[in-house]
Amino acid sequence: MDNKIEVEQLTKIFGSKPEEGIQQLKEGKSKDEILENTGMTVGVKEASFSVKPGETFVIMGLSGSGKSTLIRLINRLIDPTAGHVKIDGEDLTTMNTQTLLETRREKLGMVFQKFGLFPFRTILKNVEYGLEIQGVDKEKREKQALKAIEDVGLKGYEQQLPKQLSGGMQQRVGLARALANDTDILLMDEAFSALDPLIRQEMQDELIELQEKLNKTVLFITHDLDEALKLGDRIAIMKDGEIVQIGTAEEILDNPANDYVSSFVKDVDRSKVLEAEHVMKKPEVTSSFRDGPKMAVKKMEEANMSSIFVTDKNKQLKGLLTIDDAIYIHKNNESMETVLKNDFPKTAPNTPLRDLISIASDAKYPITVVKDGELLGIISRASILSGLVFGQQEHAEEVHA
Repeated sequence: MDNKIEVEQLTKIFGSKPEEGIQQLKEGKSKDEILENTGMTVGVKEASFSVKPGETFVIMGLSGSGKSTLIRLINRLIDPTAGHVKIDGEDLTTMNTQTLLETRREKLGMVFQKFGLFPFRTILKNVEYGLEIQGVDKEKREKQALKAIEDVGLKGYEQQLPKQLSGGMQQRVGLARALANDTDILLMDEAFSALDPLIRQEMQDELIELQEKLNKTVLFITHDLDEALKLGDRIAIMKDGEIVQIGTAEEILDNPANDYVSSFVKDVDRSKVLEAEHVMKKPEVTSSFRDGPKMAVKKMEEANMSSIFVTDKNKQLKGLLTIDDAIYIHKNNESMETVLKNDFPKTAPNTPLRDLISIASDAKYPITVVKDGELLGIISRASILSGLVFGQQEHAEEVHA
């Protein structure tokens, strides 16, 4: 799969003679040393990463880490001192002004921390503004704007003014404005940071739902680790203008690259970050209708289990067969479908671990992880506990009823 965004050795040095700063970087000087020696500031140092189509890639760092500078380099709101930014293989750093403007309009949607809405334009007029300045005809831009407004859950508010909406709703308008342009990529710079905590969580959930539906490529900037871990398919952590680690939430929690990253993740509540797919295990054995009860009993005995999950030829989960029921239908020559149990808990692979703790404590059978009817794995109480302690699938110990 080709990368949607490729960033190669991207560097920005603020000052009158940036080439001196580049030379000192090559000599191994730190950001503080370069500032002291030259009076110039290293905003971003040799950042390299790629983002796949449909991926949510989060850049996380504290104030002064370089994260906001980095996103402005990526859409060339500021020009880099060195390095390259490629969108769909085309290098933004070598584009002339006209080509750059066209690329931004066609491929890059931007959502800022400050909503930037026009106070005397309706929500509809705010959302279609970007299309309006591009010269898109009224009927088409209104249609795209209405769809974007509906996508972010604001249908019915089209004729309201921004002041009539809450902060969270205004940020939805900002998101809708970016979506209306129908770009493949969304650049989101601290987009939810100005919101109250509860509204912020709602917007995070909204973005996750939108991603499942629209499958945009999202580059998201934040200073909040919990937000990064919740939203990011992968996360890049920055310090002093440099990317110090890139990985999934689980990789960063389990294997922090250095003491700086360790200090960030030491107090993270794993139950909020880890999901069902992180702790599930594939069943040791399953049965199918064609096996029949005798074969199902044999499989259970060999695996030292008292029950077995039954799937059809398309791996669709049909139910749970206990050893007692298997023996009964074998003796009485009955169909397996008549005794299959379905009173076991089911969950999706992206369910947070915290939502499974109470379910597992009351469950008679393991929790099944199912997607589109297919059995992906099973989770026992021991799996959940080991996931919270270790965060790694290989430590999970499956317990069958």
